[in-house]
Amino acid sequence: MTLSRLAKAAGAPKGEVESALHELQAEYRERGINLISNGGEWQFVTHPRAKEAVERFLSGELADELSRAGLEVLAIIAYQGPVSHAAIDYIRGVDSSFSLRNLLIRGLVTREENPKDRRSYLYRISTEFLKHVGLTRLEELPNYDTLRAEKVEARTGEADQR
Repeated sequence: MTLSRLAKAAGAPKGEVESALHELQAEYRERGINLISNGGEWQFVTHPRAKEAVERFLSGELADELSRAGLEVLAIIAYQGPVSHAAIDYIRGVDSSFSLRNLLIRGLVTREENPKDRRSYLYRISTEFLKHVGLTRLEELPNYDTLRAEKVEARTGEADQR
């Protein structure tokens, strides 16, 4: 995230925010994560010493079967995508952040900037998903045309894009 965006979100001057970021950077230096800066952008990353542990965790996580929640989110994206996080949450009635993250890590879905709201993303099925399930196109999914036709609106009233 850029320093400007962080300062705006915090409602504080850039200098104060940058100073706080440097303090955090020093505090996290000996932990499992680092705070790095590059050209005015700041990001939390895995500490190099924790790399192997994180890789083991992720490889184990990716080797596991998809949870019921993950399958639900995947189905919503397949039949309604591109679809926003808010719409997925609305359809499921619960927060889907963890499932979305797992699907992104596994490469089964992709996210793109929402052209109607640059602060959010739209999620769609990836080519990797099609390869994984042996389809050449999404339209080969069961009842695709029928389920695709059902348009779902998030609580904000904003219809998802097609």
